[in-house]
Amino acid sequence: MTKFAIKYALTFLLLIPAQAIVFNHMILFNVALPLVFLYLIIILPITLGTNISMLLSFLAGAVLDVFCDTPGVNALCCTLVSFARKPLFHLYVSMDEDLAGFSPSSRTMGHAAYMKFMSTVVVLYLSLMFTIEAFQFFSFKLLVLRIIASSAYTFILLYALDCLSLRPRRA
Repeated sequence: MTKFAIKYALTFLLLIPAQAIVFNHMILFNVALPLVFLYLIIILPITLGTNISMLLSFLAGAVLDVFCDTPGVNALCCTLVSFARKPLFHLYVSMDEDLAGFSPSSRTMGHAAYMKFMSTVVVLYLSLMFTIEAFQFFSFKLLVLRIIASSAYTFILLYALDCLSLRPRRA
């Protein structure tokens, strides 16, 4: 567990500033925003308690809110997505498998299940974030366009990040 804690802390220290400094300025066509820091929520072990998972996700969102001057939007969305993460995971992976120390990735879950899980988490997060941010439905088409475009953009970058990370295969 300490090995994971160190790896998670390093990932946190790399992804949160990278999101605030680099990725928040990589907006495509003034519509699509990549949220690569969601990788922090996705890689949390499934056996980690819900309260600890929600606390870590809230901290990631709160720190990002401080960097990006978004008062509580990311913290709220991160906490809600973290709460729904374990049930979403069990939609794509059977509960019969041994989940000890299991951290979701394409290598441990298989590409198809991981892509479904990751895309569900990304779409849920972005739907929450853009709905809270807009707090209106006057431009519903733009809201849906932002959710779809940002989801695709984020999904591609997160999948590339997962493929680049070096993790041993699960036995």
